[in-house]
Amino acid sequence: MFLKTLRITCRFILRLIARLDLYGMERIPASGGCLAVSNHLGRLDAILAIVLSDRDDVILMIAEKYRVYRFWRWMVAKLDALWLDRHNPDFRALREVQRRLKAGGIVALAPEGTRSPTAQMQPGKLGATYLAAKTGVPILPMAITGTEDREVYRRLKRFRRLHITIRVGEPFFLPLMPRQERDEFLQQNTDEMMCRVAALLPPKYRGVYADHPCLQALLNGKPTVVEKEIGD
Repeated sequence: MFLKTLRITCRFILRLIARLDLYGMERIPASGGCLAVSNHLGRLDAILAIVLSDRDDVILMIAEKYRVYRFWRWMVAKLDALWLDRHNPDFRALREVQRRLKAGGIVALAPEGTRSPTAQMQPGKLGATYLAAKTGVPILPMAITGTEDREVYRRLKRFRRLHITIRVGEPFFLPLMPRQERDEFLQQNTDEMMCRVAALLPPKYRGVYADHPCLQALLNGKPTVVEKEIGD
């Protein structure tokens, strides 16, 4: 009930302050485990994860640094959210997210781990890939523009509406994680995941993945290294 009320309130506020252009939203599954990954531009990104989904089994995570604030402790309790240490391997949180994914929940993650100060993509961390490989759930790439903190402040200060665009790509699966060379597997598939997000973004946002061979393959309609391995 609390999540539904929060969602209605946030949607009302968002309609007042922003114009939303949404593409591919029908690709978000109505049920079943799913891991959505996106670039991370600003604080508003986290709210979008709540607003855009109608599902009641959204797995929410809040950065550990906010634990000192009573308001955020209250929100975590009301939303059954998880605290996440973004700066160290948080195996406790990963195990709980893994359990909820296997139970059919949906989670939205920004593999970069923190907001990009330049609005361009930063290297993705390996946690999202690990979760997807361990649970076998589909990965849903999503690209966001228009939520940069600086742009949000600038527009709202001048009473101008935001222009937020969200594109949802085709879901895909990872191959089985091998027992050997796991680090190489995680890095290669993290690059694949991030390049699928980058392919949905305008070129100026692609950052460290702009010239990645995987991105070039995706843009040219050619199979990536991971796709070839799955095909084999």
